[in-house]
Amino acid sequence: MMADIGLAGTHNARLFRHVVTTSMSERPPVPTRGDFRVFRPMPTRWMDNDVYGHVNNVVYYSYFDTAVNGYLIDTTGTDIRALPAIGVVAETSCRYFESVSYPDALEVGIAVERLGRSSIVYLLGIFVQGKPAIAAAGRFVHVYVDSSQRGTVPVPEPIRVAVTPLLAPPRVSG
Repeated sequence: MMADIGLAGTHNARLFRHVVTTSMSERPPVPTRGDFRVFRPMPTRWMDNDVYGHVNNVVYYSYFDTAVNGYLIDTTGTDIRALPAIGVVAETSCRYFESVSYPDALEVGIAVERLGRSSIVYLLGIFVQGKPAIAAAGRFVHVYVDSSQRGTVPVPEPIRVAVTPLLAPPRVSG
């Protein structure tokens, strides 16, 4: 396999092998609907599909951002952009399990893995409405910063209150 991609006998071949075997052996379990505390509807749009006929991978990050911020706005009853501290995205990731495409009606499951002093780690799941299997699983980290100076600050109280019910119990791997 290494020769097929032009890496055989190189430092990059060893690095590639490490990344592939490490990633495969340390993968977290595939989330289920039961791992999420709330679901947000998410329509697909014609423009979300790429030339391969499915939603392009970068669009999933938009779904995550829209679901989390929509939840925060609805739950706090506040324009979160007007708070003295704002959540900036510090990290995202996504694992894909099934393709989705327009005109699928989706649901984004939301849970909180960790609520820290100045950050929140969200777990997200993309599901086609009416289907039990997850299409994609994501991780989304908000770090809160002062709106004007951009220094790290505590998670604002209205946000903390809104996300506390989303705390997920730790996953037990077996």
